[in-house]
Amino acid sequence: MRHFDLSPLYRSTVGFDRLFSMVDQMSSVDNASGGYPPYNIERTGESAYRITMAIAGFSEKDVTIEVKENALSIHGEKTAEEGDERGDVLYRGIAERSFDRRFQLADHVEVRGATLENGLLHVDLVREIPEALKPRTIKITSKKDEAKVIDQKAA
Repeated sequence: MRHFDLSPLYRSTVGFDRLFSMVDQMSSVDNASGGYPPYNIERTGESAYRITMAIAGFSEKDVTIEVKENALSIHGEKTAEEGDERGDVLYRGIAERSFDRRFQLADHVEVRGATLENGLLHVDLVREIPEALKPRTIKITSKKDEAKVIDQKAA
């Protein structure tokens, strides 16, 4: 049984509690599904993340990535091509079975792109908070300041 201790992440980040809870929930789902394909979730910047999945034997055309309503779905299905005949396989250690991996995304998290290199699928994510939701400073004025502004407009 895999269990990740996310308490250091709770201490060093604010506002991602829901994200870490979902990752914790997903790890329990992964154990039920056999954990295939294995993946990592990395923090690559202040508001940037990367999901890396080990999908050896799959090509770009075998994998589909879809984002819908704060849910990222990665589906892989190996298609047999004509002329792709191999000899009798004595031992199959490289899994080529279909997979469907789902990730719940936090609010304002967008998928920036995906690359497949050396059997690893990298999905880059960015959390961009809209300008209206970002903190802003409010200038404090006194009654004298307001009177000066009114005088300037009247002149």
